[in-house]
This record gives sequence, C-alpha cells and structure tokens, in this order.
Amino acid sequence: MKALRVLNNNVVLARDDKGQEVILTGRGIGFSSRQGKPVDPALIVRVFVPADGRDPDHLSEVLALIDEEVLRAVVIALDESGIEGRESTRPTLAIAVADHVAGALDRAARGIVIEYPLRAEVQALYAAEFAQAQRLLEAINERVDPRLDPSEAIALALHLVNAGFATGDLSFTYTMTGVIQQMLAVVRERYGLSVSQESLNAARFITHVRYLFVRIQQHRQLKGHESTIGEGIRRHYPEATHTAQQLATIVELRLGEHLSEDEVSYLALHVARMTLESDGATA
Repeated sequence: MKALRVLNNNVVLARDDKGQEVILTGRGIGFSSRQGKPVDPALIVRVFVPADGRDPDHLSEVLALIDEEVLRAVVIALDESGIEGRESTRPTLAIAVADHVAGALDRAARGIVIEYPLRAEVQALYAAEFAQAQRLLEAINERVDPRLDPSEAIALALHLVNAGFATGDLSFTYTMTGVIQQMLAVVRERYGLSVSQESLNAARFITHVRYLFVRIQQHRQLKGHESTIGEGIRRHYPEATHTAQQLATIVELRLGEHLSEDEVSYLALHVARMTLESDGATA
C-alpha cells in the first residue's frame, strides 16, 4: 500500500493494490510514512475500506481528530473481542465507539456515572450485541484508565446495533427499539399472552423486524403484491394477518413508511408462530 496522505501519527490515507483508497491505523504509522511511498505493513493495525460511497478523506480526517490512545484502544479491542477483523468496511463504527469511549472516560475521571434507561430493552432485544459489547468493554478496559463502568456495555451494544444501518447516528436505533417493544406489547394484549422475549419464536420475530428496518432504511422492502407465499400466509392466518396490519400501522406512524403486502404477510407468519408457541403448537 502507498501513502496518499498522512493525517497524524496513527492515521494514514493510502491506496491498496486494488487501486482503492483505504484508511490505515496503527501506532506510529503516520510518523514513518511518506506520501507516495509504501507503508510499513508491520505498523498496520486496522485497514478501513470505506463502503457505500463514503468519502475516505472525510472519514480519515474524523479518525485523526480522535484521541490517539483512545482510537488505538478501540481498534485493538474491536479485533480482540471478535467484532471486527484486521480489515473493516465500517470506519463509522470505530469512530462512534471511540467517540463514546472518549466521553465515557471524561465522565469516569470526574466520577460521573450514567444510568442508561434502555438496559432491560437492550439485554432482551439485542442479546447477541450486548454479549459482544461486554467483551468489547472488557478489552477496552484493559487499555484505558480509569476503567469504564459495566453499564457502558449498554451504550456500546446500541452502537453495534446501529452499525447495521446507514443513518450514522443512534436516533434510528432508539426508535427501532421502541417500535419493537410496542409491537410485542400489541401481540401480548391482543392475544392475552405473556410473550417471553427469550422464546425461540419471539427471538425470530425480533430478528425479522430488525431486518425489516434494514430493508426500510435501504428502500428494499419485499415486493410482490400478489405473491403466492404471501397470499397463502394471509389466507391461512387471517387473525394473525389482522394483527400484522396493526403492526404495519405502527411502523408507518413511527417511521413514515408504508409496508408492502408481502412485508405484512411475513409479519403475520411470525405473529402466528408466537401465538401457536404459547399454545404448545408449532406453525
């Protein structure tokens, strides 16, 4: 890789052997790099390959603004916790996590502890990301002083969830969390159920809704107004379809997006599975 621009001691904009611009991070990588010259591969800790049309120059500048030791701690921790390998297409995740960690360290130094209001929701709805966040926090704490409070895993989990969307901030993730809770509440109330978020079909429902929100963000909803599968689901589960239409109304009110017939049908299938599971049957 050849250096195109040295941002600081730890961040270099370079061009790889495929001709694409990448961002390199590593302690002292900028100090030893020169424009147009090969970068010492031994100094590279992480290679960021900006995706989705993101501007490499802008992202590298933002990375360069982050405290060098905080960025280093986060980059290494993302790798050690198994979240990101040596090469990543998500520089915005490292930026968001490092920015949060910098703020958390400042609060910790001043003895300020934040009580995150979404703790129960995050642990229930995003169990996989919460487990990853706990590992990430532990890896970060091995490299920072003072150590961060265990509650910071909640915020880190939300950043991991948010990494799947194109918004770049947490507002959509907060909204999504509230919408999922509201949808589950509708199912509980309509059927008089105690829907456990740990149950298999509830977990499948939550996963399905999360991917639905990804499709909404990317404007790629499932299409096919009269698809055979969708029509069959609506015919076989009329009560669940009615409930799914209520859930679709919630999505439209909260996100301003009308759901396609097929999206409603697959919501109905998951609703049916949850209600049948509660009766001891399977869909």
